[in-house]
Amino acid sequence: MIRTLLTSVKQNLLVVVVASLTTGLLVGQFIEAGTREQLQLFVIPALFVMVYPMMINIDLTRVVRASEHVHPVGLSLLVNFAISPMIAVVLAHLFFNGSAGYALGLYMIALIPTSGMTAAWTGLAGGDLEVALVALALNLLVAVLVLPLYLSVLVGGTGMFDPMALYRQLAIVVVLPMIAGNLTRRYLLSRYDERGFKSLKPIFGGISSVGVMLIVFIATAMQSAEILSDPITSVSTVIPLVVFYALILVVASVLGRYLLRTDQSIALIYATSMRNLSIALAIVVAADAIPTEAVLPIALGYLVQPPLGAVYMQYRTDVVDGDLSPLALLRSKLRLS
Repeated sequence: MIRTLLTSVKQNLLVVVVASLTTGLLVGQFIEAGTREQLQLFVIPALFVMVYPMMINIDLTRVVRASEHVHPVGLSLLVNFAISPMIAVVLAHLFFNGSAGYALGLYMIALIPTSGMTAAWTGLAGGDLEVALVALALNLLVAVLVLPLYLSVLVGGTGMFDPMALYRQLAIVVVLPMIAGNLTRRYLLSRYDERGFKSLKPIFGGISSVGVMLIVFIATAMQSAEILSDPITSVSTVIPLVVFYALILVVASVLGRYLLRTDQSIALIYATSMRNLSIALAIVVAADAIPTEAVLPIALGYLVQPPLGAVYMQYRTDVVDGDLSPLALLRSKLRLS
């Protein structure tokens, strides 16, 4: 019963996030300042529920195999920590010039790459799963190290960023759950075989999805008045997100086509187009100095990222590896809907 419920939450995460976002905005219109302060008390427990199970599913030992996959993993680092930030800076200036909070949300998305779905989508699309797993682990570790340095350059002069405070927040919401998750993973693998451990992974993903649901609700309820004070601007934040994901997909596709094998190219695309929205959300909600407006772009990222992964996977399987044209694939999906 519980397994089925958690699996359902994970499989319907897009719907869950929309419901949490909408409910949080509505509830936030009717609660008082004292209630918002009480909601703040639930932030750290909800963050732990979100991040810790996700870390159990990540095998950090894959980092030692990076030398075996220098070209695809190196390209993933290039895209994620050189090209992606530049795209985010340009889009932030074009769309968020009047809102440092929204810009910071976009920067957080751009600077924290890879998620558990990187490996899942790579496998489904017929990509090199080993490359995806190595890129996932290495990119996540690099992000933890360089995030404060990047943000000190991008928003250091705004007065809303303290590098040392961010390192402390990273230790609380990322490093500690990462250590706990790795130890838990080792314990479970010693108790169960690989097949038994894999049967538990959907449960961890479901628990993490429940944490996402709670954090999105809490964050939007606390910031409801500010978000709805300018609803047009708030809704329009999805436009630069779509542009950002589209550009990353194009860049990774071009690099992969000319520099890598096909299966490595697929892994590169998912190691760069899938961002770790859960960790980005955790850092923003937990950090006192970061404007809570930064939550909105990250929350909306949950509406853009899963469909992107699914669309590209179907493009690979039905168009590239199958016999459908892109137009025929589009027509088939429209008939199903």
